[in-house]
Order: sequence, then C-alpha cells, then structure tokens
Amino acid sequence: MDFDYIIIGSGFGGSVCALRLSQKGYKVLVIEKGKWFSKPDDFPKSTWDLRKWYWLPKLGGKGIFQMSFFSHVTALSGVGVGGGSLVYANTLPIPKAEFFNSGSWQSLADWQTELIPHYATAKKMLGAEVHPYMSTSDKVMQTLAGDMNGASFEKSEVAVYFGKPDETVADPYFDGQGPNRTGCILCGGCMLGCRYNAKNTLDKNYLYLAQNLGAEIWAEQEVYDVKPLLSNNLGTIGYEVFIRDSMSWFPQKIKITTKGVIFSGGVIGTMKLLLKLKKKSLPNLSSALGHGVRTNSESLIGVTSFDRDNTFSDGIAIGSIVHIDEKRKVEPVKYSAGSGIWRLLMAPMVTGGSAWSRLGLIFKDYLTNPIDNLKVFFVDDWSKRTHILLYMESIDSTIAMVRNKFGFYVTKKEKGPVPTAFNPKAQEVAHKVESIINGKAMVINMESIMGIPTTAHILGGACMGKDESDGVIDKYNRVYNYPQMYVCDGSMISANPGVNPSLSITAITELAMSFIPNKENSNT
Repeated sequence: MDFDYIIIGSGFGGSVCALRLSQKGYKVLVIEKGKWFSKPDDFPKSTWDLRKWYWLPKLGGKGIFQMSFFSHVTALSGVGVGGGSLVYANTLPIPKAEFFNSGSWQSLADWQTELIPHYATAKKMLGAEVHPYMSTSDKVMQTLAGDMNGASFEKSEVAVYFGKPDETVADPYFDGQGPNRTGCILCGGCMLGCRYNAKNTLDKNYLYLAQNLGAEIWAEQEVYDVKPLLSNNLGTIGYEVFIRDSMSWFPQKIKITTKGVIFSGGVIGTMKLLLKLKKKSLPNLSSALGHGVRTNSESLIGVTSFDRDNTFSDGIAIGSIVHIDEKRKVEPVKYSAGSGIWRLLMAPMVTGGSAWSRLGLIFKDYLTNPIDNLKVFFVDDWSKRTHILLYMESIDSTIAMVRNKFGFYVTKKEKGPVPTAFNPKAQEVAHKVESIINGKAMVINMESIMGIPTTAHILGGACMGKDESDGVIDKYNRVYNYPQMYVCDGSMISANPGVNPSLSITAITELAMSFIPNKENSNT
C-alpha cells in the first residue's frame, strides 16, 4: 500500500484526521483540490480580485471562496489547504442541547456528555478566545438585543490570535512546535483570508503539526474515483484512489493505493463524489446517501447605512452574537474596506409567493424609493457602510441532494418546510437594524427574485444512523459496508446546530479519531 490513510479534503474534519492519525503512527496523505495560501500576497486584497478570491479554476479563478447553486439553496464554502478555515468568520460556538438530542443520531449516544472533552480539545487546538474588542457592528448588535424582548448579547469566542496588534511572537499555542503568530490588526478581512498571520487557520495548527509528523499534503489535486481492492474471501482490504490535477482542462491522472479512505471535502465535495461513486465504484453505499441535508435555516441580509460616519468594516469578521431565543440567533458579519463586489448582486428585500410578484415588488421598491436604492448601489464603500446580518435557526428541516440521469447535482424537498429566502423573523431583525443605523436592507438578488436562500453552512447528506437503512455512517463515523472508510466533515452533521458548525465538526472528528487504535495495535 502507498498509504495507510488517504484523506480527501483539508478542512475541519480532514485536518483533525491528518494530525491524530499521524500521531498514531499511520502514513497519511491529504488531498486538497485548492491551493496553498502560505504568503500574504496569495490572498486577495478585496473581493474585487476575483482571480484570487473566487474558485472557478477552469476560468482562472483559484481563490478560497466558491458558490454552489441548487434548486433550494445557494451554498457558500471554502477551498484551499485549510478548507473552510481560510474563508470562515472564525466563530466557535457550542450548540444548544437540542442539537445533541435530535436528528438521526440522537439515540446512538449521549452526545452532549461524550463530546464535552472533545469540544475542549478543539477549542484549545483552534486557539479559541473571547473577542476582546467592541466594534461599531458589535455596538449595533448590543442595541438590537436591547430592542428585542428576551434577547441577549454575547461576545463571540473566535479562532484569532489577538496579542499585541501587528506584533509577531513565537508560537503561543503548542509549546513552540507551531508557527510564529502576529497580533490581529482588526482589519475585518478574515473572510478574504488573513493576510496578517493572526487568524488561526488549520494550516497553522492541525495541518502544520501533522506535516511535522510526516503527513503529506498534495494541493491542487482532486479525487475522481475510489475503488475497493478485493482479496478472495477476505473482502475489502484497501482501496485504489484515482487523482487528477484540479486546475487543468487536460489533467494528468495518477492512481495510488491505501488501506483506508476518509471523505472530508465538505458537503459540496463529499456529496458530489459519493453520489457519483454510488453509481458504480461503491454501489453498497447506503440508500440514505444525500438525505438529511440541512442549511441551518439561514438568512443573509445586508443593511447599508446612509450615514457616512458609520464604519462597519473594522474589527473581526464576527465579533458578537444576539440570542433572540433558544432557537434563533443573529450575528454581524463584515468584510474589510474596499470589498464591495456584493453590491452588484443585491436587490431590495421583499416577500412574495411567486417570482413574478416579487419582481413586481422589487420594481415598486425601485420606483417608490429611488434615492435610497441609488445610495445603496453607489455608496462610497459598500463593505465599509454595510452591516451584514447572519440569521440562524435550529428549527429542523431537510432537503435531499441527488445526482440526476444527466449527471447534474440537484436538491429535492424532504422533511419539514423547505429553506426559505423570506424568513419573517430575519426580516423583522433587518428592519430593526435599518432603524438603528439609518439604512436600507438588501439581499442577494437570487433570494428576492428566485426565492432561493443562501447558506454559509450547508450540512448533512452522510448522516449517522443505527444501521445502513437509517444512515450512511455509524456513530464512529465509519461508512456502512466499506471497512476503513470514514466521513469526517459537515456531511456527517445529523441535526440542525443552529450556530456556526466548525467547532462541532472539529469535536466530532476528534471523537471519531479517538476510537482508531495506534498503528502498532491495529490489524490494518
């Protein structure tokens, strides 16, 4: 065998697997379709630099951010060595009890108790720290909480090294075994990829330490096939993994062998690959594959202020959270100054039963509020003047992701109400913020026109279940019917967390890896 384990993807699940398996003595390879972003100039300075920001490699876009369009949702995700940690907003909350006691995994373990030590480990590894500053956007959220009966304001726990601004120090996290770090300068550019060495991305902790132990990371490569190796009566004893260059129109292809495979490409990567493999190479994958996909019931709304003295781009990407009630939360999100490409995609926030009625309402809004709409579009600096709201619910509903006969990936309605772009509570919050900052609420035009919501946290599709009829993986993250095969990424999330899921993905993967014995004690 070429490797003991091949890990497909380098995000929050894959990076944990890389380190913990390396520590256990296994020979590990991580395959990542995106690039290494190791120098400040590798990252975009703003969202207008599409070549460095947006992922569309066949057309020259080799950045950290991608959008995937489906019939029920538009999903935002990260690409590159470090996966979603490169582009996420650093926030590390633990979900409420409902997450651990609902969904297809609820009866498999006492998850809340079992995961306590692994949440603690994940926080330590990711350098979690309560945000010590109060930006303009945090002050707005504090005012919002005071205006909403029963709501509470809280500073975020985030994966950022604050230290002294712009001061570089020796590794402060891993007894000198990690890289140097630099104090955050509060530029608001977390979601562009941190150019200042302050964000605790996975290439600065899990992946960095895994490489020190011998793990290999192959960037700009993607897996397009996985085939079991068979040995007479012994069944599967390993896998052939087929890899190609992710950046080329005419990619070179290679084949390598491994005893174990871990799918960690995020929901978009893992679901597309597994649904394809079920058609031919891995036909015994559970029929539950693609089911139980969740969106965190999210809404993303930008409120652009008409007051030029309001600056929302300073600080960190998400510095606080307002708990509206037990099921609903809202956070302020920001980009650094000058990152205003989103203004080209915005439309008035409306509600209507059909695309035609919503188009009529949009047209009416343009006619009745022409000055406000022009102010939003021509604002001097969209990211500087716009307070973005990320609204989330833990109310559970699911859709299914399937591969149709033409090979395209589509979504279908499943359980509960379908994701909506017209959440009344989210719009109520947006209108309150309009009053607080003297602004106008706008949403991505796909939401207003097509009614398709946007989520930064698509989850599920390879959920846990008591058997293969109920789930794709068991409570140890092992894929049913295929030994030494695991899913460790957002696809495994089996209930709606209602909060940013990165910490939970990390903790659940820590738990899964704890069950794998050291190589010297294993039979593999």
